[in-house]
Amino acid sequence: MVLIDGKKVSAEIRNRLTKETAELKSKTGRMPGLATVLVGEDPASAVYVRNKNKICHEVGFQSFEQNLPAETTEAQLMDLI
Repeated sequence: MVLIDGKKVSAEIRNRLTKETAELKSKTGRMPGLATVLVGEDPASAVYVRNKNKICHEVGFQSFEQNLPAETTEAQLMDLI
């Protein structure tokens, strides 16, 4: 059995992403980004999105979050996307 140190792997990936993001920004003047759309008020989903936004900021990504009410229709969601 092989044990994987998830925290170590995560740190390595974040370090690599931080460097690659800085290189991309210096070469192109643009930053990658992540857009999230949260429909409704599910606490677990809110934590997931918050964690993704935190990681984005740590590695130099932009993050864009849009929160919509649970009553949002599929058509409204598609218009946003």
